[in-house]
Amino acid sequence: MSDEQIKIELPNGDVLEMPKGSTAGDVAAAIGPGLAKAALAAVVNGETVGLMDPIDDDAGIRILTAKDEESLAVLRHSAAHVLATAVRELRPGAGIGFGPAIDDGFYYDFDVDEPFTPEDLEAFEKKMGEVAAADQPFERRRVTKDEARELFADDPLKLERLEEFDDDEVITVYENGPFLDLCRGPHVPSTGRLEHFKLLSGAGAYWRGDESRQMLQRIYGTAFHKKPHLEEHLDRLEEAKKRDHRVLGKELDLYSIQEEVGQGFVLWHPRGGIIRHSVEEFLKASLLEHDYDLVYSPQVASEELYRISGHLEVFEENMFPAMDDEGTRFRLKPMNCPHHFMIYKTQTRSYRDLPLRFAELGTCYRYERSGTLHGMLRVRAFTQDDAHIFVRPDQIADEYDRLLDHGDMLLEVFGYDYELALSTRPEKAIGDPDVYDEATEALRGVLERRGMPYVMDEGGGAFYGPKIDVNVVDAIGRKWQGGTYQLDFQMPERFGLEFVGSDNERHKAVVIHRTLLGSMERFIGGLIEHYAGAFPTWLAPEQVRILPVGADWEASAAELVDDLVAAGVRATLESRETLGYRIREAETLKIPYMGVVGEREAEGGTVAVRKRGQGKKQDVMGRADFIETVVDEIERKALA
Repeated sequence: MSDEQIKIELPNGDVLEMPKGSTAGDVAAAIGPGLAKAALAAVVNGETVGLMDPIDDDAGIRILTAKDEESLAVLRHSAAHVLATAVRELRPGAGIGFGPAIDDGFYYDFDVDEPFTPEDLEAFEKKMGEVAAADQPFERRRVTKDEARELFADDPLKLERLEEFDDDEVITVYENGPFLDLCRGPHVPSTGRLEHFKLLSGAGAYWRGDESRQMLQRIYGTAFHKKPHLEEHLDRLEEAKKRDHRVLGKELDLYSIQEEVGQGFVLWHPRGGIIRHSVEEFLKASLLEHDYDLVYSPQVASEELYRISGHLEVFEENMFPAMDDEGTRFRLKPMNCPHHFMIYKTQTRSYRDLPLRFAELGTCYRYERSGTLHGMLRVRAFTQDDAHIFVRPDQIADEYDRLLDHGDMLLEVFGYDYELALSTRPEKAIGDPDVYDEATEALRGVLERRGMPYVMDEGGGAFYGPKIDVNVVDAIGRKWQGGTYQLDFQMPERFGLEFVGSDNERHKAVVIHRTLLGSMERFIGGLIEHYAGAFPTWLAPEQVRILPVGADWEASAAELVDDLVAAGVRATLESRETLGYRIREAETLKIPYMGVVGEREAEGGTVAVRKRGQGKKQDVMGRADFIETVVDEIERKALA
């Protein structure tokens, strides 16, 4: 520590003078012993750091305790190191990869000969408890590149990472007990701060996410400051397992993905197909009400189209390989937008024509790596609820108001809450950075004028422009990628998308790329989990199942089915097997209504109604009243 003094500004505006090189822990101690004991990390000039990190210049500082949200990621990163400590003690030969904190937990990658078993995870978790109980301090130190090479001479994965550092770059290592890791931190003061944690699962993961590299074994876990929070999270994970769309999709016979067809390609079964049809018909009717024009485009196009759009420049790794036809190269469509631009260009457009809204449920193809595929949520072929809106610059704000109102209405029908995120310019953005940033500020202005809360997604924008993302929140509090509203000043330049203004001069149009729901695959996969397979009546594949008690009453039951179908209800008759078996089957398929018809019901023109979720309760209703009840529920798109 130097005799030179630096100024440390606290959140309340007080300023401390501390020796240069003081750590964040020193600052906490200077403020008071209570804070020093509770401190886990700190935010220095906006960057989260460990308590052991030195401060060399004047700085603003905020000490983090368990009450601060930012401290949880620090705890979880430390938990990853505790996991690696445990694995190295039980498997000394395991190669170590990376161990970051992630949303809801952490993971660490290991290079081992055989995949870890559930019994291995139990042993690692027990050893983690011993490491935590030992309260090993996390010690940080700076090393040179040569020193780091020597320290990690037996760790080829770390040596590979080291070679990516510049010779003058600051390199830090962290040590706790017997474990040493190449790491930027930050970490909590000691392993003893880790009290409430759980290892969750193991999985394969390619080194550096590269399919051509070796497969590592990844262990996922989670950690919390308080036991009730951990228990709540584990309960939510158990509920999520029950709602897994891959399991329910099979149980309810909604869709399949088969090796003979290819991973990432969804086959919609009849029961899933009618759900998709219901969503699409509702959406199309809504689009027409909101003055969209429906268009259609081919699923294959000349590679030249994607060269003009810039997709070949910045997106080629996510496109399927080219097909060659006598020297002309074709690509499967990765996005609908270039096709819509070509439709726009077929006519001279006047300022009076705008806005023009071209909408398409268009199927696109992306080469997603096999390790990233996940049921219906991450696929290689998907049908996107897509539209491109061509506006004058003075129409941007009004059009975004329409979009936000339209999206809000749709999500309310499906029973979703949502959050908004404003995304900014990514590294691979094309065009003038100033134009991109101007577009970002235009979107910020729309949100702030409407008083809508939002978070920033720095660097998360599309390569051609910033966007507002709609992240829906499901029934158990998870966030799903929903719609997106992207503002684009670049494609009009590339494609020459113009309109003739009131001054009789040509002007560049502005394009809004938007999806309201996202892809049908992802959206309906999310709906399966949101509703736990129990779809509202208007979406249910089978809305009513009529069950005659015996053969003598089958004709009467069939008449009721005919009346329901005539009223627009998806109703079926099921007379095979015993009545108890048929009731259980209907419950398993989560059919909203069962109607039982026996002697009394046949003679009285009634039906004994069982409503999903109400157990064995039966209400005897007149048939006309029952049909009216079901039809009303469907027409209102009621959630209950």
